[in-house]
Amino acid sequence: MIRAAAVPAFAFCLVCALAAGCAAPGEPVARHPVVPAAVTDLAARQYGDSFSLTFTLPAKSMDREALAEHPAIEIYRAALPPGSAPDRQTAWRLAYSIPSAQVDSYLRAGQIEFHDPLAAEDLAAPAGTSLAYKVRTRAVKVRASEDSNVVVARIYVPPDAPADVKTTVREDAIEISWTAPSAAANAAPVHSYRVYREELGPVSADQASPAKPEIKAPFALLGETEATQYQDRNFEFGRAYVYSVRSVAQYGSDAVESGQPESSLATVTPRDIFPPAAPTSLETTFVPATPGAPAYVELSWAISPEGDLAGYSVYRSEGVDSPGERVSTEILPSPTFRDMPVTSGRRYYYSVSAIDRAGNESPKSSVVTADVP
Repeated sequence: MIRAAAVPAFAFCLVCALAAGCAAPGEPVARHPVVPAAVTDLAARQYGDSFSLTFTLPAKSMDREALAEHPAIEIYRAALPPGSAPDRQTAWRLAYSIPSAQVDSYLRAGQIEFHDPLAAEDLAAPAGTSLAYKVRTRAVKVRASEDSNVVVARIYVPPDAPADVKTTVREDAIEISWTAPSAAANAAPVHSYRVYREELGPVSADQASPAKPEIKAPFALLGETEATQYQDRNFEFGRAYVYSVRSVAQYGSDAVESGQPESSLATVTPRDIFPPAAPTSLETTFVPATPGAPAYVELSWAISPEGDLAGYSVYRSEGVDSPGERVSTEILPSPTFRDMPVTSGRRYYYSVSAIDRAGNESPKSSVVTADVP
């Protein structure tokens, strides 16, 4: 017999058991929304009349789970008086919202790169007026990530960009040259130039350098110079490159670069049209016939120091003024050759050339003779 006082408790347990049994096995359980991890490496840099914002897009949530797709991006901006810093009273506003489907167009070498153009009133503000930036990302509508780190970027009048950027291909370097810009109004004088490069990849011999290349990655800084030319020695023949030259104006400890107009870009595909140096120290030795082998002339010469050497070719003539004919049927990988058979009572004139991997052939070496008894 069940006591009356125990009936309510028993009924409560029964209701809970029935409620639990109503859920179908395997039915999804509600979970908290996916929130991307916060951005921690936001950076801002002025190029011409815009700020370039760069940061690494989060690939995982706060729970360290991989995100199914790129999160949407929200970029916040706040104007700051000269010398001030962001605080709780700072009036942030959402400046840009990038949907998930459009994020790929801002990815450069694994980082987001977004350019925020400065308005005329921004550039007309007192020197050192600042803009503050922060970003959030969002995988679902209901909740965004935490704020990123905040960056403060000072606004200055940028210098004009260099003009007439040209390239000259040499055997050991691509030389980039340009014309210095005239002084921009209200801008600091040009202090130096920064040379950037992007590699577009290999280009076949029948392809020309693209007139308007598609820039898929951030330009890499090659170097900085106060001159109006720069030599890039770290290149490969047959690959296409785009060079960007930017003027740099110095405002105290802050450096501001010029923008990147079409006149500050140059595209080139260097081709190897440079023949190797002629071989040296060519010598000949006559080797008499033996019962098992005919007579021949042994040739040897110094090893070529060319880094892209493919081999050598040997030429022979019977007249000192004759150019001779090639007697080596294939490109020789080593600096030796046996000319056989040879005819008794003849004098032969020999010369050797070097050939690189691009097919360029050197001038012929000095001529040497070999007399066959």
